Amino acid sequence: MFVLIGYVVVLGAVIGGFVMAGGHVAALIQPNELVIIAGAASGAFLAANSPKVVKATVKALPTALKGSKFTKALYIDLLAMLYEILAKVRKEGLMSIEPDVDNPGQSPIFTKYPNIASDHHVIEFLTDYLRLMVGGNLNAFEIENLMDNEIETHHHEGEVPAHALARTADALPAFGIVAAVMGVVHTMESVGLPPAELGRLIAAALVGTFLGILLSYGFVGPLSSPLEQKLNESTKMLQCIKVTLLASMNGYAPQVAVEFGRKVLYSTERPSFKELEDEVRARKHK
Repeated sequence: MFVLIGYVVVLGAVIGGFVMAGGHVAALIQPNELVIIAGAASGAFLAANSPKVVKATVKALPTALKGSKFTKALYIDLLAMLYEILAKVRKEGLMSIEPDVDNPGQSPIFTKYPNIASDHHVIEFLTDYLRLMVGGNLNAFEIENLMDNEIETHHHEGEVPAHALARTADALPAFGIVAAVMGVVHTMESVGLPPAELGRLIAAALVGTFLGILLSYGFVGPLSSPLEQKLNESTKMLQCIKVTLLASMNGYAPQVAVEFGRKVLYSTERPSFKELEDEVRARKHK
């Protein structure tokens, strides 16, 4: 939503200032310049990226227009679910969670938290390491190293769409210059026209430079930032799970283990100790 609001502000400020200076909006409507810039940028994007990157970028674009799903309520659900899993392990043993890990879709624990269960990255990460804990062949240090490698891989994969968009945004001003130069070439070959006609052709050519810069810094470039922010938030969820499970493996009680996880969350979404305690206590009595 804020991305769309930002776009409206950009257009309002640019076009509004132009009109205030006495400009005519019709002079900015140059479809041929837009075709050159957008077409060349799209072609360069396809040439510079593999099909896998193109597909990932197209898939990621709608998420940039949506608000963040990583709210305090989501993190409370995550921590409450982790507490419930670890409490069951402490009470009944590691083998007691094997059915939950093998079939999370039918697990009475996971199904209580649909917002978490709908994120397959989180569920796969959690169940994979719970399965390793059940196996009992790896110590906490080995599992931590494996978690770090997986989180790093997840983060690098998530950065690909943002970097692809950023590189495309960097190229747009140059394509704007290309469109402007082609407009100047057209103007020079039409030098026999009356001055008024030549003026319109020169104005149309200059719009190419304007559009290239506006699309780069006002529209395409800003899209990479929300993608990076959402990636950091998704990585933070995995880090929360990592810290909580490692604390449990090191012998801490479930209440303390989830406190370790709570502490790694961003302060803007981190629930307070009291909020988490009240939520866990309330769910115990459901």
